[in-house]
Amino acid sequence: MILKSQIQAPSQLICTPSLDPSIGYLRTPSVFQIVHIVLPATATMGSTVAAILQSISLGRYSISPDRNLSSTSCPSSSRCLGRVVFVLDLSLLCPKRLVDPNQWQTFNRPRRMDFRTSGHSRLPHFLTSYQGTAARTNPYENSPTTGVVRSYDLTISRGYIAPDGVNKSVILINNQFPGPTLEANWGDTFSINVNNQITGPKEGTALHWHGLLQRNTPWYDGVPSVQQCPIAPGKSLRYTFKADLFGSSWYHSHYSAQYAGGAFGALIIHGPHENIFYDVDVGPVLLTDWYHKEYFELVKQVVSTKRGPPPFSDNNLINGKMDFDCSTIPAGGPACTPNAGISKFNFTSGKTHRLRLINAGAEGIQRFSIDNHTMKVIAQDYVPVRPFDTKVVTLGIGQRTDVIVKANLPSDSAVFMRSNIPQRCSTATQPLALAAIYYEKANRTKTPKSNPQIYDDSKCGNDDLTISKPLFPFPALPNAATTLNLDITFGPNATGFNLWYMNNVSFRANFDAPIFLLAAAGNTSYPFSPQWAVNNFGSNSSVRLIIRNRIGANHPMHLHGHNFFVLAEGQGEWDGKITNYPSTTRRDVQIVQGSKDKDTPGYLVLQYDTDNPGVWPFHCHIAWHVSAGLYVNLMEQPELIKKKNVPQTIVQTCRDWSEYSGREVVEQIDSGL
Repeated sequence: MILKSQIQAPSQLICTPSLDPSIGYLRTPSVFQIVHIVLPATATMGSTVAAILQSISLGRYSISPDRNLSSTSCPSSSRCLGRVVFVLDLSLLCPKRLVDPNQWQTFNRPRRMDFRTSGHSRLPHFLTSYQGTAARTNPYENSPTTGVVRSYDLTISRGYIAPDGVNKSVILINNQFPGPTLEANWGDTFSINVNNQITGPKEGTALHWHGLLQRNTPWYDGVPSVQQCPIAPGKSLRYTFKADLFGSSWYHSHYSAQYAGGAFGALIIHGPHENIFYDVDVGPVLLTDWYHKEYFELVKQVVSTKRGPPPFSDNNLINGKMDFDCSTIPAGGPACTPNAGISKFNFTSGKTHRLRLINAGAEGIQRFSIDNHTMKVIAQDYVPVRPFDTKVVTLGIGQRTDVIVKANLPSDSAVFMRSNIPQRCSTATQPLALAAIYYEKANRTKTPKSNPQIYDDSKCGNDDLTISKPLFPFPALPNAATTLNLDITFGPNATGFNLWYMNNVSFRANFDAPIFLLAAAGNTSYPFSPQWAVNNFGSNSSVRLIIRNRIGANHPMHLHGHNFFVLAEGQGEWDGKITNYPSTTRRDVQIVQGSKDKDTPGYLVLQYDTDNPGVWPFHCHIAWHVSAGLYVNLMEQPELIKKKNVPQTIVQTCRDWSEYSGREVVEQIDSGL
């Protein structure tokens, strides 16, 4: 039994708006009341949180355990584990909301969505200040279950936007670019209804929730031809899954290269701070190379019989904004409005700020920096890491890095935030993205005059593995149960179309026959469909992947359904040594470098435990490369897949797609993904 003190109603409420730096947006405050909870010796932090959830329904609250759990914290009459103090926010008793809760600490950023919840109208704050479970438990293996459902409605449709001044046709989510930011707390359940309203012409679609494990819900990973059929035009699918990891990520269409046309947004799951404290959550910082051609035209250019360089991006954006030199638009080209504007962020002098960096682009590696500031890295992908300082952060497509930045300049300062696409590594016509950071007393009408950081730009890969060590280390097995060697090559197929290959197979999707659904029905062998690139690992408990890149281009390799151990990477042949063992780097995207020459391939060695039965895509996250087939499927624990009960909504989605594709021509000119 958990004993709690009596909650007294405040004598006076204060309903004027003020800035809440702990969550990074304006809120309507009131009197806060400190409430003490005494924990018996048998109590756990999970049971304490559950009790609070059950007993308190007044808005936002936070808890944090006392650092000193000595016996003096306990009543003298009983043994106890310690004492928890939480703050009760009674602001919902105010007569009305006076400010928009979607306003973050920046002038221009992806909007936060309103959501409906089961019993809670706001995100509880306890997980963002909670320091109990995660300090003793690996969050990859154990996650709480809050019972809170975060419901969203997303509609995917065509539209026209000009984020850099150049008007173009795009695919939007809820008519926004970037798409709306989705949020939850660690252990919540997402319930996301996705409506396909793409017309002129019609297309299928599906959304992937990048980096989430999808334990117990592998059918909601969102890859058409693998876990589901595409959502047919005019139809919808509700994805329901647990927020089983915490940190910063994104969601995006996994149908052809739709996300390169605008169908993506940030996905933020609030979790423990551990020993890293900060004052302001600035929110997601989305870094995206940008093309003025429509995405389908770019796919046609990539998957063709013509040899030549891949498409060059036209611009580079931060949170969907950047200027463009309209004088470079050829006669007869698209309409262009000069000085479209850049994104702007607020810093407060003396405060620490969390930035959630996300490379949501199509092709380009990003080098991110802030003039005159040092960044402290605290997480990579969904993996908290031991903090380390850096001047520049490298992000391949799909990668995320959370950083803490101390605003150590005078209060009237203004500096540039920069993200640069290294032209020796990627294809970009205008590689530099800029955003402005204004301190609280800075003149916001003036452009910053700061100078860029100096850094090493020689490596077309991630930063050295020795720098990054997980905060929750658990060693990879020295010898995996099975090993798969994967050679990356490029060349024409039998009909002359240029494609990417892994082990001489270029993937092509069959939207009408999702592989996971076949496996769940008992069919786990596909000898007549080698283009599905299925590797069945049976009941093997762990898998080691040794990737050799025989081509000069780099590839950010992404595995669904897992965080993997990054055992080693480099150029040449792997010498068998594991970097940082036993504190081996883990993430869900890692860049394999290009080959140095024909005899010196780039290599990447990954390993994961097969603890998540399913069919999991493993692919390069460059949109044009996966469109051209640089993709394989990894099946694990097939006998357990057969025991899964696939929801009827997934089955109905396939019925809807079959009916649509039976009467309409589906123009699948690429791999489908």
